[in-house]
Amino acid sequence: MSGIGAIFDAFRNVRVGVVGDVMLDSYCWGRVERISPEAPVPVVDVRRREHRLGGAGNVALNLAALGAQVAVFSVIGDDAEGLTLCGLFEQQGISTAGILVSRERITTQKTRVIARNQQMLRMDSEVATALPGEWTRRLSAALEDYIDRQAPLLLIFEDYDKGVLTEDLIRDTVDACRARGVRTAVDPKRRNFLSYRGVDIFKPNLQEVREGLGIRVEPDDTASLDAAHAALNARLGHRISLITLSEHGLYYAEGRASQRIPSHRRSISDVSGAGDTVIAVAALAHAVTGDLALAAGMANIAGGLVCEEVGTVAVSRTKLEAECRRLLADGSLGGPEAGGDRSEGDQARKP
Repeated sequence: MSGIGAIFDAFRNVRVGVVGDVMLDSYCWGRVERISPEAPVPVVDVRRREHRLGGAGNVALNLAALGAQVAVFSVIGDDAEGLTLCGLFEQQGISTAGILVSRERITTQKTRVIARNQQMLRMDSEVATALPGEWTRRLSAALEDYIDRQAPLLLIFEDYDKGVLTEDLIRDTVDACRARGVRTAVDPKRRNFLSYRGVDIFKPNLQEVREGLGIRVEPDDTASLDAAHAALNARLGHRISLITLSEHGLYYAEGRASQRIPSHRRSISDVSGAGDTVIAVAALAHAVTGDLALAAGMANIAGGLVCEEVGTVAVSRTKLEAECRRLLADGSLGGPEAGGDRSEGDQARKP
């Protein structure tokens, strides 16, 4: 596929499923002008309240913002927060047919109090126990029906350790996708870190790799990143590792070919949700183009763009396309001349 514009146009024809832990991100925006007389804490004078899609919902939102046809699969509570969450999905044209409502759980909500563009406090409401077998089977059946009827190009697992993604659900869904030629990508967390066997793209962050494998990995040492990719591949049998390195950028590998891409300079306001954006852009771009280097470069740019905003936000398609034209037009993805590294002197291989 030639041209950045053609890639973004192609996103509109892609069906994508997102399965995992959806959340309601709530914000209280205000001012701080005094300290409470009751305790040594600031008093926030709340001026505005806002709800946003979080967790797997933010991944779905990023995909929809890029033009993809998105369906989300999860379990929420029978509560007001769940109704608000579904309403936000529907406003963005994201299908909620795969969202199950349980009276045994509550909808995960994260409430952030923000003043002077700084987070003062966060309050979490959640049930993080694993889904019971009956609910796992129901969600698995909904996913299999979606895969059979809608034939999506891609399915993304977004794991926040809130219990929706169980080992049985992961195994059955990955098997169904592989049998039907659906590409898979995962943003893992600790509980099921090594349960995603056979997926196409595995995207942890650096700390998750260190904890999941119990090995030392340094963000500026390509040899240690290559060793982590090899260790992951030995356990998971996956195709592609995509490891986010915070301010150090992003590392990707397939087989023995790998590259570390430095981050682009940004005015960072908030890193919340950056990983959601990276998995959405990388998985979608790779599914459309088959070009791992290009997909990683686009995802690296997108992750930086959303960090310029406060709170969890979807990447702007217009801004991302403009930045991709500016930074990737000459084919430069941040290789050795820009401070990145290529292992063994190899060029990153296109799958």
